[in-house]
Amino acid sequence: MKFRRQKLEDVQINLTPLIDVVFLLLIFFMVSTTFKQTTELVIDLPTASSSAPSLQSQEPVEILITQDGQFSINNQTLINQHVDTLVQGLKEIFNGNFERPLIITADANAPYEMVMRVYDAAAQLGITKLAHTAQKEVSQ
Repeated sequence: MKFRRQKLEDVQINLTPLIDVVFLLLIFFMVSTTFKQTTELVIDLPTASSSAPSLQSQEPVEILITQDGQFSINNQTLINQHVDTLVQGLKEIFNGNFERPLIITADANAPYEMVMRVYDAAAQLGITKLAHTAQKEVSQ
C-alpha cells in the first residue's frame, strides 16, 4: 500500500517582534541613563610613614554627627540638619580662616547622607583639610 507523505512545512521564527522589543529596550535604557558625573570635592590625602599627621599647629574644628543625624560643631548643636545651616555654622566657627583642619566624627549608625552634607558644606566654603576619626578595632 502506498501512503501519501505529508508535506513538511518549514518552521520559521519570526524575528521582527524580537527586534522591535530589543530596540525599545535599547531606547528605554538610553533615555533613562544619566551621563552627568559631578565631583564637588576633590581630596588629596597626605601620606605618612610612621604616625598620623599632627593637627596641633592650627586649632581643628570638629563636627560630630549623632546616630539620629544631628550636627554639632565644637560641641554646639545646630538647630536643624540643612546644609545652609551647616555652612553658616562653619563660617562662624572658621571666622574666615579656612586653612584650619575640619575633623568629621560620625556615629557608626549615622546616615551616610549626613556625612555627605558635611562634604557639601566644606566644598561650598573651600575647606581643603578634612579628616575622619575612627576607633581602633579590638583584636580578639
